Amino acid sequence: MTTVPVTELTDRAREIFRRVVEGYIETGQPVGSKTLAGSGSVNLSPASIRSVLADLEQVGLLSAPHTSAGRMPTERGLRLFVDGMMQVAEPSLHERAAIEQRLSEPGPIEAALEATSAVLSELSACAGVVMVPRREPKLAQFSLVRLTDERALAVLVGEDGAVENRVVELPRGLGSGSLEEASNYVTAQLRGRTLAEAAAQVSDQIASGKTALDEASRELVARGLAVWSEDASERPVLIVRGQARLLDEEALGDIERVRSLLEDLESKQSVSQLLELARDATSARIFIGSENRLFALSGSSVIASPYRDREGRVVGVVGVIGPTRLNYARVVPMVDFTAQSLGKLIG
Repeated sequence: MTTVPVTELTDRAREIFRRVVEGYIETGQPVGSKTLAGSGSVNLSPASIRSVLADLEQVGLLSAPHTSAGRMPTERGLRLFVDGMMQVAEPSLHERAAIEQRLSEPGPIEAALEATSAVLSELSACAGVVMVPRREPKLAQFSLVRLTDERALAVLVGEDGAVENRVVELPRGLGSGSLEEASNYVTAQLRGRTLAEAAAQVSDQIASGKTALDEASRELVARGLAVWSEDASERPVLIVRGQARLLDEEALGDIERVRSLLEDLESKQSVSQLLELARDATSARIFIGSENRLFALSGSSVIASPYRDREGRVVGVVGVIGPTRLNYARVVPMVDFTAQSLGKLIG
């Protein structure tokens, strides 16, 4: 069934359709002809309104969950409303203040990402999601401190000032001076390179015999860099907060949909792949229900917007996941504003 363009609807049909969508988004319930006639917003009799509702149902914009119930928008209808009729408002002063206050709290960028996801969840009553930037920290200093005969603490300092520690297993028979030798080698030779670049260079130098390190020190350097390389590849790519906000009374009435939705959210890699589709957008992108395969069964919508660093490069995506009846006109600008605010924190 092909959805008609909004321009092909009569003024009367467009107004009734808009009222049905807005009423459904507000209450989550189908909207009937008596409700529309009683509101005074539509100057038609209930019988005339029912005729228009039937026409809108015929072209695939509305559906009736029960024969005696009112109408509710289909996913096609919601898409038509979002693309052609929705009037987006600016975030309120309260919403702006809440977002900016949460993101201004001191701490590492990971804490800001956690805060972003949480504040979006609170303000939208949906699940907040943030894709973690794929950071490639560059080395500034590398040191190894012996803990026991079998283990050492590897300390990595990045050019951005970030400090990370990892425990490294020591090769057998490691001499007392090997830790210092390995530390000095990495700091002197690999400073200013990313972990991937450093690991590749170490491998090349060891293979070609161009390093003056003894065998034990070479193995120690390779192990130390491998710890970070493996760790970075396994770090979570997505932060999700507020899943419980999706379990409203309407959702709890459909246990199968709830189960499907929670399973979808557990598949963070799949959610990340969906959010990747918004990376090239200039502002928020909206995915409604079965428009994306991931949330086809749970009937959920996603609003996502890319955020950029100070050089304008896209480094991640922020958004919300909620029911298809979420308040798009309010949430879309909220997500866009959050993306802009988060981008100011990214170096």
